[in-house]
Amino acid sequence: MLPTALATIYLYLLARDQYASTTGFTVRSEESASASDLMGGLSAFVGGGTSSNTDVLFAFIHSQQLVERVQAELDFRGHYSAHWDTDPVFSIWPSASIEDLVWFWNRVVTVSYDKNSGLMDVQVRAGDAETARRIAQVVVAESEAMINALNEQARRDSMANAERDLEEALTRLRSAREDLASFRARTQIVDPQADIEGRMGVINGLQQQLAQALVDYDLLLQTTADSDPRVRQAERRIEVIRERIGEERRNFATQDVTVFDTDYPRLIAQFESLMVNQEFAERTYTAALAALDAARSNAQRKSLYLATYVRPTLAEQAVYPRRLQVVLLTLMFLTLAWSALALVYYSLRDRG
Repeated sequence: MLPTALATIYLYLLARDQYASTTGFTVRSEESASASDLMGGLSAFVGGGTSSNTDVLFAFIHSQQLVERVQAELDFRGHYSAHWDTDPVFSIWPSASIEDLVWFWNRVVTVSYDKNSGLMDVQVRAGDAETARRIAQVVVAESEAMINALNEQARRDSMANAERDLEEALTRLRSAREDLASFRARTQIVDPQADIEGRMGVINGLQQQLAQALVDYDLLLQTTADSDPRVRQAERRIEVIRERIGEERRNFATQDVTVFDTDYPRLIAQFESLMVNQEFAERTYTAALAALDAARSNAQRKSLYLATYVRPTLAEQAVYPRRLQVVLLTLMFLTLAWSALALVYYSLRDRG
Protein backbone atom coordinates (compact mmCIF):
# COMPACT_ATOMS: atom_id res chain seq x y z
CA MET A 1 0.00 0.00 0.00
CA LEU A 2 2.88 2.37 0.70
CA PRO A 3 4.27 2.36 -2.92
CA THR A 4 0.75 2.82 -4.21
CA ALA A 5 0.25 5.76 -1.90
CA LEU A 6 3.54 7.30 -3.01
CA ALA A 7 2.59 6.87 -6.68
CA THR A 8 -0.79 8.47 -6.00
CA ILE A 9 0.80 11.43 -4.24
CA TYR A 10 3.28 11.90 -7.07
CA LEU A 11 0.67 11.69 -9.83
CA TYR A 12 -1.82 14.06 -8.20
CA LEU A 13 0.58 16.56 -6.62
CA LEU A 14 3.82 16.58 -8.64
CA ALA A 15 3.07 15.27 -12.13
CA ARG A 16 2.39 18.07 -14.61
CA ASP A 17 -0.65 18.02 -16.86
CA GLN A 18 -0.05 16.95 -20.47
CA TYR A 19 -2.11 18.05 -23.46
CA ALA A 20 -2.45 15.85 -26.51
CA SER A 21 -2.63 16.90 -30.16
CA THR A 22 -3.70 14.33 -32.73
CA THR A 23 -3.17 14.28 -36.48
CA GLY A 24 -3.72 11.68 -39.18
CA PHE A 25 -2.35 11.28 -42.67
CA THR A 26 -1.50 8.73 -45.33
CA VAL A 27 0.60 8.49 -48.48
CA ARG A 28 -1.35 8.40 -51.73
CA SER A 29 -0.39 8.30 -55.39
CA GLU A 30 -2.29 10.24 -58.01
CA GLU A 31 -4.58 8.34 -60.35
CA SER A 32 -3.50 7.94 -63.95
CA ALA A 33 -5.42 7.21 -67.12
CA SER A 34 -3.23 4.39 -68.42
CA ALA A 35 -4.17 0.79 -67.73
CA SER A 36 -0.85 -0.04 -66.09
CA ASP A 37 -0.98 3.03 -63.86
CA LEU A 38 -4.59 2.24 -63.01
CA MET A 39 -3.62 -1.25 -61.95
CA GLY A 40 -0.79 0.23 -59.88
CA GLY A 41 -3.26 2.58 -58.20
CA LEU A 42 -5.62 -0.29 -57.42
CA SER A 43 -2.78 -2.31 -55.98
CA ALA A 44 -2.08 0.52 -53.56
CA PHE A 45 -5.56 0.12 -52.06
CA VAL A 46 -5.06 -3.60 -51.52
CA GLY A 47 -1.77 -3.26 -49.72
CA GLY A 48 0.75 -2.57 -52.52
CA GLY A 49 2.04 0.41 -54.41
CA THR A 50 2.56 3.10 -51.78
CA SER A 51 2.70 0.80 -48.73
CA SER A 52 6.50 0.80 -48.84
CA ASN A 53 6.49 4.60 -48.90
CA THR A 54 4.22 4.64 -45.86
CA ASP A 55 6.61 2.26 -44.11
CA VAL A 56 9.42 4.69 -44.86
CA LEU A 57 7.31 7.53 -43.43
CA PHE A 58 6.60 5.48 -40.29
CA ALA A 59 10.32 4.96 -39.76
CA PHE A 60 11.01 8.63 -40.49
CA ILE A 61 8.66 9.79 -37.70
CA HIS A 62 10.69 7.72 -35.22
CA SER A 63 14.04 8.84 -36.63
CA GLN A 64 16.71 11.05 -35.15
CA GLN A 65 16.46 13.34 -38.16
CA LEU A 66 12.92 14.40 -37.29
CA VAL A 67 13.84 14.89 -33.62
CA GLU A 68 16.68 17.18 -34.70
CA ARG A 69 14.28 19.22 -36.85
CA VAL A 70 11.83 19.59 -33.94
CA GLN A 71 14.67 20.51 -31.59
CA ALA A 72 15.92 23.16 -34.01
CA GLU A 73 12.48 24.73 -34.53
CA LEU A 74 10.78 24.38 -31.13
CA ASP A 75 13.53 23.62 -28.59
CA PHE A 76 12.21 20.16 -27.76
CA ARG A 77 14.77 19.64 -24.98
CA GLY A 78 14.01 22.95 -23.29
CA HIS A 79 10.25 22.37 -23.22
CA TYR A 80 10.34 18.84 -21.78
CA SER A 81 13.13 19.56 -19.27
CA ALA A 82 11.51 22.70 -17.83
CA HIS A 83 9.97 20.75 -14.89
CA TRP A 84 12.76 18.24 -14.41
CA ASP A 85 13.29 19.30 -10.78
CA THR A 86 9.65 18.77 -9.75
CA ASP A 87 8.46 16.11 -12.23
CA PRO A 88 11.40 13.89 -13.27
CA VAL A 89 9.20 10.94 -14.28
CA PHE A 90 7.50 12.75 -17.14
CA SER A 91 10.41 15.06 -18.01
CA ILE A 92 13.85 14.70 -19.53
CA TRP A 93 17.06 15.91 -17.98
CA PRO A 94 18.41 19.22 -19.31
CA SER A 95 21.74 17.73 -20.42
CA ALA A 96 20.13 14.99 -22.52
CA SER A 97 21.98 13.98 -25.70
CA ILE A 98 20.32 13.54 -29.07
CA GLU A 99 20.05 9.80 -28.43
CA ASP A 100 18.26 10.53 -25.15
CA LEU A 101 15.92 12.90 -26.98
CA VAL A 102 15.07 10.17 -29.51
CA TRP A 103 14.29 7.80 -26.63
CA PHE A 104 12.08 10.39 -24.95
CA TRP A 105 10.48 11.31 -28.30
CA ASN A 106 9.11 7.79 -28.56
CA ARG A 107 7.54 8.27 -25.11
CA VAL A 108 5.63 11.46 -25.90
CA VAL A 109 4.85 10.72 -29.58
CA THR A 110 2.60 7.75 -30.28
CA VAL A 111 2.20 6.52 -33.87
CA SER A 112 -0.58 4.12 -34.87
CA TYR A 113 -0.12 2.63 -38.34
CA ASP A 114 -2.59 0.35 -40.14
CA LYS A 115 -0.72 -1.49 -42.87
CA ASN A 116 -3.91 -2.66 -44.60
CA SER A 117 -5.37 0.81 -45.15
CA GLY A 118 -2.11 2.77 -44.99
CA LEU A 119 -3.63 5.20 -42.45
CA MET A 120 -1.31 6.67 -39.82
CA ASP A 121 -2.42 8.45 -36.63
CA VAL A 122 0.08 10.48 -34.61
CA GLN A 123 -0.51 11.75 -31.08
CA VAL A 124 1.84 14.28 -29.47
CA ARG A 125 1.81 15.07 -25.75
CA ALA A 126 3.26 18.29 -24.33
CA GLY A 127 3.04 20.57 -21.33
CA ASP A 128 0.62 22.94 -23.06
CA ALA A 129 -1.89 22.53 -25.86
CA GLU A 130 -0.25 25.00 -28.26
CA THR A 131 3.17 23.33 -28.04
CA ALA A 132 1.61 19.92 -28.66
CA ARG A 133 -0.13 21.23 -31.76
CA ARG A 134 3.01 22.97 -33.03
CA ILE A 135 5.02 19.76 -32.66
CA ALA A 136 2.29 17.88 -34.55
CA GLN A 137 2.37 20.54 -37.27
CA VAL A 138 6.14 20.14 -37.59
CA VAL A 139 5.67 16.37 -37.89
CA VAL A 140 3.17 16.88 -40.73
CA ALA A 141 5.35 19.48 -42.47
CA GLU A 142 8.53 17.39 -42.26
CA SER A 143 6.66 14.28 -43.39
CA GLU A 144 5.36 16.14 -46.41
CA ALA A 145 8.88 17.43 -47.15
CA MET A 146 10.19 13.87 -46.96
CA ILE A 147 7.51 12.64 -49.38
CA ASN A 148 8.37 15.51 -51.74
CA ALA A 149 12.02 14.48 -51.53
CA LEU A 150 11.02 10.94 -52.48
CA ASN A 151 9.07 12.40 -55.40
CA GLU A 152 12.04 14.44 -56.54
CA GLN A 153 14.41 11.50 -56.28
CA ALA A 154 11.98 9.27 -58.18
CA ARG A 155 11.60 11.92 -60.90
CA ARG A 156 15.36 12.29 -61.27
CA ASP A 157 15.87 8.53 -61.42
CA SER A 158 13.02 8.11 -63.91
CA MET A 159 14.32 10.85 -66.21
CA ALA A 160 17.90 9.58 -65.97
CA ASN A 161 16.86 6.01 -66.79
CA ALA A 162 14.63 7.13 -69.67
CA GLU A 163 17.36 9.34 -71.14
CA ARG A 164 19.92 6.56 -70.81
CA ASP A 165 17.59 4.06 -72.49
CA LEU A 166 16.90 6.55 -75.29
CA GLU A 167 20.61 7.14 -75.83
CA GLU A 168 21.26 3.40 -76.01
CA ALA A 169 18.33 2.91 -78.40
CA LEU A 170 19.58 5.77 -80.59
CA THR A 171 23.07 4.30 -80.67
CA ARG A 172 21.66 0.90 -81.63
CA LEU A 173 19.51 2.42 -84.37
CA ARG A 174 22.41 4.44 -85.74
CA SER A 175 24.62 1.34 -85.74
CA ALA A 176 21.94 -0.73 -87.51
CA ARG A 177 21.48 1.88 -90.22
CA GLU A 178 25.22 2.26 -90.68
CA ASP A 179 25.58 -1.52 -91.05
CA LEU A 180 22.83 -1.55 -93.68
CA ALA A 181 24.42 1.35 -95.57
CA SER A 182 27.81 -0.39 -95.43
CA PHE A 183 26.21 -3.57 -96.76
CA ARG A 184 24.71 -1.72 -99.72
CA ALA A 185 27.97 0.05 -100.47
CA ARG A 186 29.94 -3.19 -100.22
CA THR A 187 27.60 -5.28 -102.36
CA GLN A 188 26.57 -2.44 -104.70
CA ILE A 189 23.00 -3.70 -104.33
CA VAL A 190 20.39 -1.44 -102.79
CA ASP A 191 17.70 -4.09 -102.41
CA PRO A 192 18.51 -7.77 -102.98
CA GLN A 193 14.81 -8.55 -103.23
CA ALA A 194 14.44 -6.23 -106.22
CA ASP A 195 17.60 -7.67 -107.76
CA ILE A 196 16.23 -11.20 -107.33
CA GLU A 197 12.94 -10.19 -108.86
CA GLY A 198 14.86 -8.86 -111.87
CA ARG A 199 16.77 -12.12 -112.29
CA MET A 200 13.58 -14.13 -111.83
CA GLY A 201 12.05 -11.96 -114.57
CA VAL A 202 14.86 -13.01 -116.89
CA ILE A 203 14.24 -16.68 -116.11
CA ASN A 204 10.49 -16.27 -116.60
CA GLY A 205 11.13 -14.57 -119.96
CA LEU A 206 13.35 -17.45 -121.04
CA GLN A 207 10.66 -19.91 -119.93
CA GLN A 208 8.15 -18.13 -122.15
CA GLN A 209 10.60 -18.14 -125.07
CA LEU A 210 11.21 -21.87 -124.52
CA ALA A 211 7.50 -22.59 -124.54
CA GLN A 212 7.04 -20.60 -127.76
CA ALA A 213 10.05 -22.31 -129.36
CA LEU A 214 8.63 -25.76 -128.51
CA VAL A 215 5.29 -24.83 -130.07
CA ASP A 216 7.01 -23.56 -133.21
CA TYR A 217 9.09 -26.73 -133.36
CA ASP A 218 6.03 -28.96 -133.15
CA LEU A 219 4.29 -27.00 -135.89
CA LEU A 220 7.37 -27.17 -138.06
CA LEU A 221 7.56 -30.96 -137.72
CA GLN A 222 3.96 -31.30 -138.89
CA THR A 223 4.53 -29.31 -142.09
CA THR A 224 8.10 -30.22 -143.11
CA ALA A 225 10.47 -33.18 -143.22
CA ASP A 226 13.11 -33.90 -140.60
CA SER A 227 15.85 -33.00 -143.09
CA ASP A 228 14.60 -29.42 -143.39
CA PRO A 229 17.32 -26.96 -142.18
CA ARG A 230 14.66 -25.06 -140.26
CA VAL A 231 14.11 -28.10 -138.06
CA ARG A 232 17.78 -28.16 -137.11
CA GLN A 233 17.62 -24.44 -136.45
CA ALA A 234 14.55 -24.81 -134.20
CA GLU A 235 16.21 -27.65 -132.28
CA ARG A 236 19.32 -25.53 -131.82
CA ARG A 237 17.19 -22.63 -130.56
CA ILE A 238 15.43 -24.87 -128.03
CA GLU A 239 18.75 -26.26 -126.83
CA VAL A 240 20.27 -22.79 -126.40
CA ILE A 241 17.26 -21.51 -124.45
CA ARG A 242 17.37 -24.54 -122.13
CA GLU A 243 21.08 -24.08 -121.54
CA ARG A 244 20.52 -20.43 -120.77
CA ILE A 245 17.75 -21.26 -118.30
CA GLY A 246 19.98 -23.80 -116.57
CA GLU A 247 22.87 -21.34 -116.48
CA GLU A 248 20.66 -18.63 -114.95
CA ARG A 249 19.42 -21.01 -112.29
CA ARG A 250 22.96 -22.11 -111.44
CA ASN A 251 24.06 -18.49 -111.27
CA PHE A 252 21.15 -17.69 -109.00
CA ALA A 253 22.32 -20.25 -106.44
CA THR A 254 26.10 -20.22 -106.76
CA GLN A 255 27.35 -17.28 -108.81
CA ASP A 256 29.22 -14.52 -107.01
CA VAL A 257 27.02 -11.45 -107.35
CA THR A 258 29.22 -9.00 -105.45
CA VAL A 259 32.82 -7.94 -105.40
CA PHE A 260 33.32 -9.91 -102.16
CA ASP A 261 32.40 -13.34 -103.55
CA THR A 262 28.93 -13.56 -102.00
CA ASP A 263 26.27 -15.73 -103.56
CA TYR A 264 22.55 -14.99 -103.42
CA PRO A 265 21.62 -17.24 -100.46
CA ARG A 266 24.28 -15.64 -98.27
CA LEU A 267 23.38 -12.22 -99.60
CA ILE A 268 19.71 -12.68 -98.69
CA ALA A 269 20.63 -14.02 -95.23
CA GLN A 270 22.85 -11.02 -94.52
CA PHE A 271 20.28 -8.55 -95.81
CA GLU A 272 17.44 -10.10 -93.80
CA SER A 273 19.57 -10.07 -90.64
CA LEU A 274 20.41 -6.40 -91.12
CA MET A 275 16.77 -5.53 -91.81
CA VAL A 276 15.63 -7.36 -88.66
CA ASN A 277 18.24 -5.54 -86.58
CA GLN A 278 17.15 -2.21 -88.02
CA GLU A 279 13.46 -2.91 -87.44
CA PHE A 280 14.13 -3.98 -83.85
CA ALA A 281 16.28 -0.89 -83.28
CA GLU A 282 13.54 1.36 -84.67
CA ARG A 283 10.91 -0.18 -82.40
CA THR A 284 13.22 0.07 -79.40
CA TYR A 285 13.91 3.70 -80.20
CA THR A 286 10.19 4.44 -80.54
CA ALA A 287 9.48 2.75 -77.19
CA ALA A 288 12.36 4.60 -75.50
CA LEU A 289 11.13 7.91 -76.91
CA ALA A 290 7.61 7.22 -75.61
CA ALA A 291 9.06 6.26 -72.21
CA LEU A 292 11.02 9.52 -72.09
CA ASP A 293 7.88 11.52 -72.90
CA ALA A 294 5.98 9.66 -70.18
CA ALA A 295 8.80 10.24 -67.67
CA ARG A 296 8.90 13.93 -68.57
CA SER A 297 5.14 14.16 -68.17
CA ASN A 298 5.27 12.41 -64.80
CA ALA A 299 8.11 14.67 -63.69
CA GLN A 300 5.87 17.70 -64.14
CA ARG A 301 3.37 16.49 -61.56
CA LYS A 302 3.49 15.01 -58.08
CA SER A 303 3.07 11.24 -58.18
CA LEU A 304 3.11 10.86 -54.39
CA TYR A 305 1.54 13.19 -51.89
CA LEU A 306 0.77 13.30 -48.18
CA ALA A 307 -2.99 13.28 -47.63
CA THR A 308 -3.74 14.74 -44.20
CA TYR A 309 -7.23 13.64 -43.20
CA VAL A 310 -6.95 15.00 -39.63
CA ARG A 311 -5.26 18.36 -39.09
CA PRO A 312 -3.28 18.78 -35.83
CA THR A 313 -5.86 19.37 -33.12
CA LEU A 314 -5.74 21.88 -30.25
CA ALA A 315 -6.67 20.29 -26.91
CA GLU A 316 -8.91 22.12 -24.44
CA GLN A 317 -8.13 20.01 -21.39
CA ALA A 318 -5.29 17.84 -20.20
CA VAL A 319 -6.03 14.12 -20.42
CA TYR A 320 -2.51 12.91 -19.56
CA PRO A 321 -1.15 11.47 -17.46
CA ARG A 322 -4.10 9.17 -16.84
CA ARG A 323 -3.72 9.33 -13.09
CA LEU A 324 -6.50 6.99 -11.98
CA GLN A 325 -5.54 4.39 -14.57
CA VAL A 326 -1.88 4.51 -13.55
CA VAL A 327 -2.77 4.25 -9.85
CA LEU A 328 -5.00 1.22 -10.44
CA LEU A 329 -2.38 -0.49 -12.59
CA THR A 330 0.27 0.21 -9.97
CA LEU A 331 -1.94 -1.25 -7.27
CA MET A 332 -2.71 -4.34 -9.35
CA PHE A 333 0.91 -5.15 -10.22
CA LEU A 334 2.13 -4.43 -6.70
CA THR A 335 -0.60 -6.70 -5.32
CA LEU A 336 0.40 -9.47 -7.70
CA ALA A 337 4.06 -9.07 -6.75
CA TRP A 338 3.26 -9.03 -3.03
CA SER A 339 1.05 -12.13 -3.40
CA ALA A 340 3.78 -14.03 -5.23
CA LEU A 341 6.38 -13.11 -2.62
CA ALA A 342 3.99 -14.01 0.21
CA LEU A 343 3.30 -17.43 -1.31
CA VAL A 344 7.03 -18.07 -1.69
CA TYR A 345 7.66 -16.96 1.91
CA TYR A 346 4.95 -19.19 3.44
CA SER A 347 6.01 -22.12 1.26
CA LEU A 348 9.59 -21.87 2.44
CA ARG A 349 8.47 -21.38 6.04
CA ASP A 350 6.21 -24.46 5.99
CA ARG A 351 9.02 -26.58 4.56
CA GLY A 352 11.44 -25.27 7.20
